Amino acid sequence: MGLFWRVLIILPLFFAYVNGEHFTYPSRHPGKAELAGFKGPDSLATDGGGFFSGPLVVDNDVTATSGNQGGTTEVTVAKPGDDTLEASKGDDGIRYANLIEAATTFKGSWELFLENGGVSAMHLILLPKINQALVFDATVWKISKIKLPGPPCRHVEGTNEEDCFAHSVLMDIETGKLRPLRLNYDTWCSSGGLDINGRLVSTGGFNNGSDTVRILDLCDTCDWKEYPGALANGRWYATQVTLGDGKFMVFGGRDFPTYEFVPPEGKKNTHQDVVDFNFLVETHDPVENNLYPFVYLSTDGNIFIFANNRSVILNPKTHKIIHEFPVLPNGARNYPASGSACLLPIILKPNEDRSVIPAEILICGGAPHDAFEKADLQRPKVFLPGSCDCARLDFTKRDSKWNIFNMPSARLLGDMAVLPTGDVLIVNGAKTGSAGWDDAREPNLNPVLYKFQTDGTSPKFTVLNPSNIPRMYHSSFAVLPDAKVLIAGSNTNPGYLDDALFPTEVRVEKFSPHYLDPNLAMFRQEIIAEKSNNKLKYGQKFTVQIRGSGVIDQQKLQVTIYSPPFVTHGICMNQRLIQLGILEFNKDVIPNTNNIVLQAPMNGNIAQPGYYMLFVNYNGVPCLRSIWIQILP
Repeated sequence: MGLFWRVLIILPLFFAYVNGEHFTYPSRHPGKAELAGFKGPDSLATDGGGFFSGPLVVDNDVTATSGNQGGTTEVTVAKPGDDTLEASKGDDGIRYANLIEAATTFKGSWELFLENGGVSAMHLILLPKINQALVFDATVWKISKIKLPGPPCRHVEGTNEEDCFAHSVLMDIETGKLRPLRLNYDTWCSSGGLDINGRLVSTGGFNNGSDTVRILDLCDTCDWKEYPGALANGRWYATQVTLGDGKFMVFGGRDFPTYEFVPPEGKKNTHQDVVDFNFLVETHDPVENNLYPFVYLSTDGNIFIFANNRSVILNPKTHKIIHEFPVLPNGARNYPASGSACLLPIILKPNEDRSVIPAEILICGGAPHDAFEKADLQRPKVFLPGSCDCARLDFTKRDSKWNIFNMPSARLLGDMAVLPTGDVLIVNGAKTGSAGWDDAREPNLNPVLYKFQTDGTSPKFTVLNPSNIPRMYHSSFAVLPDAKVLIAGSNTNPGYLDDALFPTEVRVEKFSPHYLDPNLAMFRQEIIAEKSNNKLKYGQKFTVQIRGSGVIDQQKLQVTIYSPPFVTHGICMNQRLIQLGILEFNKDVIPNTNNIVLQAPMNGNIAQPGYYMLFVNYNGVPCLRSIWIQILP
């Protein structure tokens, strides 16, 4: 069939898809109060999926088109990591490796996955192997949107009350089926991470849960195991980080400027196990602004810690701060100013032998230092504008300085999801105010795509299509095996309220990013799981088999592994994406089937032991579905 006739057939279907009702959900809160400064998604200037307005920046070998044209343009540039090709320098002063990918004008699509997720997703993590999202909020409310399946109910401490609501659920990410779980010790504003075997180890919370360690195993009938008193200090609004040997540390928490290692299951820390951390004293504003610090394991085994507007490198063995970076200006970034942060992709070369592997943090948004005071303590409330800037820093270099640049709009209370391609989806949040009960306004409904690598001339940010559900304080996300992003949560209320300015949100959405443009479906490869290695040792060579139509160009392949984060309050604990070095590419081992020979990361400081989703991206388009791999110590 000629190209003209293909276009003639496809174009009407494409218009129907773009202009359809796929962004409109029925209101769950009839008669709710008008949102101050918010007129709904129709008031926002957005481009429909598959169309672009303005110039498309491409390389010199491709002719740019303009106007309302759908479809894709394949951009041929240099391969990342090719030392024979000079990287470009962006206007932010950052040097970017060039990247091969199929460009698209598709700006994403939203689908309502669940009308009632049972529990508002204050905390969210995708569990490996069983492919279920674990969602929980807090027992303090004594209510949710789903009941426990039967007795026993939870005895409310210090009262004669019984609480028969579930405050934690497992959510099947394909069917939406919910399984309520029992919690006795309050998880409000807690922390967590996956252990080597994929179990969630959760720490801290509120009141009777503040010194609790909880573990959830991976099985169809597993429930929480709770160990109150396991921590020596209360950990409310604390951050948990996984070390290169699989152990956990937990930093900070309200009224406790300290840290401690999380004890083995069933054991208890004493006060002798607590380390005073004066950095958290020094970064404490009158309204805190240093809770939920951003904490990441560096590729050299040290720990990067950012709190308020300062950042240091801590040696976890000597307990000494070995370096402090320049102050990041323009406000505070941590709770309750509540910017967001992520570790940018760690890129490995084939036969990796570098002594230091670069690692960069990206921090976006936040609020002025007095934003919480104005919004929460002052009457009438004043909602200060959030920050519009982002900043990058390579914390493996002691002479690093912040590279600061603007994103398209102000954002606080947002989330940063590292996508399988390494690009960052900035989503959720508000434009003014602070974290806290009813302390923010102007929901930021448009996700923004941040291209962590560009050719130095093309835009770093792309504004994507909006949701019509405000996701404010206590929102969350999870990157899914099919490369969609689960979006949930939002509760600005001390309890479950349906008639508030921003009601307690239990609806769950899925967002399809730019690379799921239907016109790019031809590039999606299928991983043949039974022919691919899924248990690895450090440095091991291993094979992943893929199947797809057409001839595969090795230069357009990218293989990444992704560690699912524990997401809460704009912080994504232990989120980590690593691009693996490709050693060999064996074409057509059978028709339309190819083997990719890869090298596992060299040690646990690069990739902590445990479970990762492995994605194969071709032309910048993720595979149909990732596979789970386990890196063993």
